[in-house]
Amino acid sequence: MSHAAIPAELAEWLIQENVRDVELAFADVTGFARGKTLPAKALIKGQALRIARAVPIQTCVGEFPDYRFYGEHDPDVTLEPDFATLRRIPWAKTPRALVVCDCVDHDGSLAPLAPRSILKTVLARYAERGWSPVVAPELEFYIFDAHTDPAAPFLPPALRTGRRESGFDAFSFSTLNDLEPFFDDLYRACEMLGIDTDTFVHEMGPSQFEINLKHGNALDLADQTFLFKTALKEVGCQHGLTVVCMAKPLPGQPGSSMHLHQSLVDSEGRNVFSKADGGESETFFQFIGGLQQHLPRLMPLFCPSPNSFRRFVKGLAAPVNVSWGVDNRSVGLRVPVSGPEARRVENRLPGCDANPYLSLAASLGAGLLGIEDKAVPGEPATGNVFFDENCATLPTTLDAACELMAAHDSATRLFGEEFSRAYLAVKEVELTHFHHQITPWERQYLATLA
Repeated sequence: MSHAAIPAELAEWLIQENVRDVELAFADVTGFARGKTLPAKALIKGQALRIARAVPIQTCVGEFPDYRFYGEHDPDVTLEPDFATLRRIPWAKTPRALVVCDCVDHDGSLAPLAPRSILKTVLARYAERGWSPVVAPELEFYIFDAHTDPAAPFLPPALRTGRRESGFDAFSFSTLNDLEPFFDDLYRACEMLGIDTDTFVHEMGPSQFEINLKHGNALDLADQTFLFKTALKEVGCQHGLTVVCMAKPLPGQPGSSMHLHQSLVDSEGRNVFSKADGGESETFFQFIGGLQQHLPRLMPLFCPSPNSFRRFVKGLAAPVNVSWGVDNRSVGLRVPVSGPEARRVENRLPGCDANPYLSLAASLGAGLLGIEDKAVPGEPATGNVFFDENCATLPTTLDAACELMAAHDSATRLFGEEFSRAYLAVKEVELTHFHHQITPWERQYLATLA
């Protein structure tokens, strides 16, 4: 069996670069890179690779959910390279490349358990309307010393003076200079991987940073975000650092989000959220109405672990509602001030631990359902609504979020029955594992009780 033929210029590039191997990679439901490696010469000749269909639903603890979720005898899927993503691997000593792949079933259709398939399915429904989503992710992350003991807390790295950050460096440049070798290699990796970075800032937490990606096509940005998070880990390892995309790695400190800016353009590049006179379109309000109705029912896709929900602390810039408002950071759905051509909605719910394909599919999908159902949003919020009890609330634990997702049809309308049930089965395995752990808090406060 063979895959689609590699373009001649890319085959020549592999030869000129003396690339020995190519990693055929895809993201599993956690966003972790999986796949197989093929000699470059074999890829040029058209040799295809297959992998077990269930691999995309491997849990973060290494186990798989119940057998019924990956089919009789666990059939293979073909790894179909998207050759537009073929890149040299920046951290490889021996010349090696990677290419992002789709998982394709025997009948040629996209395998429904793969996150990239899920996003492409949602984007196809927009394409039927002649629209293309434009997105821009904002990614926050922490940089720590090399961390090898799960029982020990994370520590910010020692800097040039020997000190460790204690939280007063927000929006400064000093730690950027201290960690210059890491960031130099990170930006070099981004250039090699085709990741189009935008603004950079030191965030509020000690050794917490944010790098934004430039807006563009949703599938391209999902691929770039997937590769960016992979690069963070790999470049960090090269420098003896642990880069963490957990939503809440430090108690009492800000969590790390992945805000998603979203708009829609038609075939001529006009913003569908704006009318000809510059005002908000009906589609804009329906999109927001869909987000308000369906995001709470899709929370496991934005907040995939028990740790994810620790980020939602009132007053710490993490939203605790699905209210919307203009230039308001206390709401879950912020509309930045902009001209009509840049009108967009910022979904502030996802954590940086979210899978970029799934979080984009869920966010864009919720807006699509609102458009299809002609949803009507609530009134825009004004002022600080962090503590407003009249605002619609969100589930506060992964257990509650999974129950809400299972009780409604939002996920199945967007992603189909097979993926929706399999994803909840993955979360069930992970939650069972989590609830069986004995934590330091329990040992500290419960051991001495009568």
